[in-house]
Parts: sequence; structure tokens; C-alpha cells
Amino acid sequence: MADLLIVDDDLDGAQALAELLELEGHQVRVGYNGEEGFWLAQQHTPEVAILDVEMPILDGPGMAYRLFVHDMGLEDVPIILLSGIPSLAEVASMVGTPYFHGKPYSYEEIVALLGRALSERTRPAPQPAADPDARG
Repeated sequence: MADLLIVDDDLDGAQALAELLELEGHQVRVGYNGEEGFWLAQQHTPEVAILDVEMPILDGPGMAYRLFVHDMGLEDVPIILLSGIPSLAEVASMVGTPYFHGKPYSYEEIVALLGRALSERTRPAPQPAADPDARG
């Protein structure tokens, strides 16, 4: 199966999702903020990164931009964004990912979205405004 990285500051939610995806046969690493996720992805390239949008230290879009866009060898890693924010579709568009889902979600919905990301392997194509350094 796939090597996955989950980054979410909801410790219980991240761990529950990791355990469910491990039952599907995936290898899963979990980070609890964008900085930790950034480090984990640099240590071992995931096949898909599942990121929360709003996190302390470094948010999901900021992590995606810095890690997957700045020529670090991870530009082809599909990103799934998960969040309860109303503007999730807009944030996903800025990050350049077609893979996103609102919270709460069902296990089946995430498994289907992950299957789609693994099948299509669409790389992020961020808009210039997604650069956290350009936001000023």
C-alpha cells in the first residue's frame, strides 16, 4: 500500500485516522503541527500528504508551499487538505490541490479521496498568493 504523512494538530483525530489507514495496509507517520510535518517529510518522502489547514507554528498551506513547491524534491507529492473552515475550496485552489474534504468526514470518504489521490497523483500547482512570504 502507500506511505502516508498525516499532519494535524488534533491529536486524537490524527491518531484515529492513522490507525484506520494502517488497518487498510498503509504505512502512516503523524505530525502534530506544520513544522513537525515539514521535518517528517524531509526525512522520508510520503506518497501522499494529508494536511489540516489551521495548525499552530506552521499551517497546512504554508507547509505545503515550503515543502512541496520550493524545489525540495517533493513537488510531485499529492496533498489532501482536511479542514472545517468554510473557505476550504478556496484554500485548496490556492495550494493547487484537487484533493480536499471538510471536517467532519466519514472514514469511507477519506479512503475514497485517498484512493483517488493515489490513482491520479496530481501534483500541487499553487497560485503565487499561496506563498506565505508573499502575503506580507
